[in-house]
Amino acid sequence: MSREYRLQKLLERLQQTSNPLSGSALAKELHVSRQVIVQDITLLRERGNSILATRLGYVLAKKPCQEIIKVHHFDDRIEEELNTIVDAGAWVKDVFVQHETYGRLQAELSIHSRRDVQKFLEDIRKNNSAPLTYLTNGIHYHTIEASDPEAIQEALKNLDNLGFLC
Repeated sequence: MSREYRLQKLLERLQQTSNPLSGSALAKELHVSRQVIVQDITLLRERGNSILATRLGYVLAKKPCQEIIKVHHFDDRIEEELNTIVDAGAWVKDVFVQHETYGRLQAELSIHSRRDVQKFLEDIRKNNSAPLTYLTNGIHYHTIEASDPEAIQEALKNLDNLGFLC
């Protein structure tokens, strides 16, 4: 069996289950040594596959679902908007605006909880900062992520019901 074929089979096997697969079991299944599996896992990771090694074996990490949303509001509703997203089980990766002169201006947020929302708002107040939305009359974008698409759909529905979505 060629290395490329084995790598393909190994990746397919990891994609077929959410349960950890031991290196020994994979080695037996693919008729190679456990050390070859370790090397193959390293190569698959180098190729951009997110493979986690747990005490029970290897598991393919699920990539989060992602959606870019366009919203409109002013600073008096920042807390409500962000809490709506995190309460649905999603998180806010970033905020960006499309400025007429400067183009896309973006800031990482990494807001996962109400506590993160509070910290973000405290930082704005403490530093006398202005949200990016001041530059675009309240229109801005967020990349939101979640481990499952239902959380994103719930966030979108709730944001729409509250009049945030453009």
